[in-house]
Amino acid sequence: MALTELPLIHAFDLLGVAVFAISGALAAGQKGLDWVGVVALAVVTSIGGGTLRDVLLNRDAVFWIADPTYLWVILGAAVVTIVHVRFLPVPANALRIADALGLALFSVLGAQIAEAEGASVVVVIVMGILTGVAGGIIRDVLIREVPLVFRPTEELYSVAALGGVLCYLLLKTLAVPASVAAIFGIMLVAGLRLAAVIWKIRLPAFHVSVD
Repeated sequence: MALTELPLIHAFDLLGVAVFAISGALAAGQKGLDWVGVVALAVVTSIGGGTLRDVLLNRDAVFWIADPTYLWVILGAAVVTIVHVRFLPVPANALRIADALGLALFSVLGAQIAEAEGASVVVVIVMGILTGVAGGIIRDVLIREVPLVFRPTEELYSVAALGGVLCYLLLKTLAVPASVAAIFGIMLVAGLRLAAVIWKIRLPAFHVSVD
């Protein structure tokens, strides 16, 4: 059974979509976009990675087309964000924690979906990371920002996703049940991301001197 078929995990999947939709809406607000822009950024941030994954894997149906509930969750999250920021400040730390959980869940679920489609190990790893980070990349490109995942000032992000996916695959090779391996992978992604945020762990920047 795929993780997304479990009611609790599916609920967390929808929660992850909502979290990324909120981050997209907030990015739109920081750029002063109108409400259409808010919804558009909420959509691409929350389902962009999963959409690219499903298209590249040539799945029968893109996940949000097969289950339009995702779109309603995104719209609701965008509206709630618009209303919320008019009256109350956004708790940045809470959003980062939720974002880490969303990244963790999407990365491992993305890997599992690629695995179910018969992809090779390296493709499973790439698709897991892509599912977790691609929506944010699209969001940042649309608002003319260096994507968060590439910024030298940002704590570990894609590396955390990579670690969790590798943990999931390694545990499976050790005959650990897929559902248990996935839970450990999710926990590792979230743990690495939150630890990186707390202790400011970043990859070194690459500089090239031009004469």
